[in-house]
Amino acid sequence: MEVFQKAKAVKIRSHLDKYLVADDDRKKVRQSRNGSSRKAVWFVELVEGKNHAIRLRSCYGTYLTATDLAFLLGMTGCKVLQTVLEKAYYWKYEWEPIRDGFQLKLRTWCGKYLRANGGTPPWRNSITTDDPHVSSTQNWILWDVEAVEADSVHDFMSSRSSLSSLSDEVFDSEPGSPMSVISANSPRLSLKQINSNKFRSGMDLFRNAKAVRLRSHHDKYLLAEEDEEKVTQDRNGSSKNARWTVEFAPNSDSIIRLKSCYDKYLTASNSPFLLGMTGLKVVQSRPQRLDSSLEWEPIREGNQVKLKTRYGNFLRGNGGLPPWRNSVTHDIPHRTATQDWIYWNVDIVDIHDHSPGHKPSPSPTLPHSDSLVSVKSENFSRQESTDSNVSSPPKADGRTIYYHVAEDNGDVGDENLEGYSFTFNGSRVDELTRKLEEETGLEGIIVCTRSPLNGKLFPLSLQLPPNAIMHVVLVLSSSEVAQEFAKSRLL
Repeated sequence: MEVFQKAKAVKIRSHLDKYLVADDDRKKVRQSRNGSSRKAVWFVELVEGKNHAIRLRSCYGTYLTATDLAFLLGMTGCKVLQTVLEKAYYWKYEWEPIRDGFQLKLRTWCGKYLRANGGTPPWRNSITTDDPHVSSTQNWILWDVEAVEADSVHDFMSSRSSLSSLSDEVFDSEPGSPMSVISANSPRLSLKQINSNKFRSGMDLFRNAKAVRLRSHHDKYLLAEEDEEKVTQDRNGSSKNARWTVEFAPNSDSIIRLKSCYDKYLTASNSPFLLGMTGLKVVQSRPQRLDSSLEWEPIREGNQVKLKTRYGNFLRGNGGLPPWRNSVTHDIPHRTATQDWIYWNVDIVDIHDHSPGHKPSPSPTLPHSDSLVSVKSENFSRQESTDSNVSSPPKADGRTIYYHVAEDNGDVGDENLEGYSFTFNGSRVDELTRKLEEETGLEGIIVCTRSPLNGKLFPLSLQLPPNAIMHVVLVLSSSEVAQEFAKSRLL
């Protein structure tokens, strides 16, 4: 509640690094990556007589409203809209901020939470109120709040006859200008500073580190290849190629550089990994001038970190089929199935020695995790890693599942495209169904495959076939094709 009490206006960012925005139709709300737009600014109104409730007003003068209208018939989740304030329904505009770690949940009048949805359309970028019941969607109700300097904006708006006449240039001002994003406690912080504030910083994990290993979501280590150019993932964490020396960027307390065993820097290039695809190459380089392509900002997420480039992309350990398998790129993940690919575990393998007269940096105050930091000495004395004390994680079992979501009539866009994918370790259809419901946020789905004889869809039976790679199609139980299955007694 503190940030809302101090700030006159805020921007609200979801777990997908997208902002809550008011649509031009002055009815819908959605998520957008454009945080500089005026539509991402929400003015804060404290509710009189209630210490823990706020209202959020858009740039159009409409209010963020929790309705009891279903987002999709037969599905959980209710619509969130922009509406004009009506005294008879004040409770629909009221939100209770609840702190969860360094983030917030916004609870509605009916006990549900503001939720930023991922997955496939129509869920993608949508905003609903819901009470998530599956583990993979728990983070969908967590939000980061950025305070916005609103004095000059408010004065300008009050002099206009219509809120809608406020130009985009006022809200799209550059960071550092009088109307840029600032900290609630400091009147002159830029957008870059607020995005790298201490509450989201992962610098504590690197503060005393001389060298680290980075382990990806796939339990593979970030590796510098012997050609002294490529960067890949590998399960051999004991290799010298998995060791990265940490350097701290001058004049910054939130930026690091990582140097390989070949004395070259981990570099975010601007070359595409594959032509026509998202994702840019990450390489080893030794430029004559140390520029921003070598700089990484650690952002803490629970017991892991994301490493953000100066351009807003994240270091990503890719899975799937070759050439993606074991590759490393920098990108912004747009699919639920790849959200975890930008998370890394940090294993400290060498610590800076401090002389007796040197006062060491404070040790991390956030919860310690053995899987996150492997430091044997309690006083942060030097630790040298050896092959004997580093064990490679076991190789993951399972099969790769590629899936598409069918339309109501069973059509699937361009099924020749690879589709979404993840690794599945089970063998039963009901287990796979639950996993797919978690991945997509959909409920009541039927997992189907195509007949090799006539190409028609049919539901999978109890046991999955012994395939290492499977292509499936998801059909909603309320769809026309599901009704045809029932008539044909396929269900």
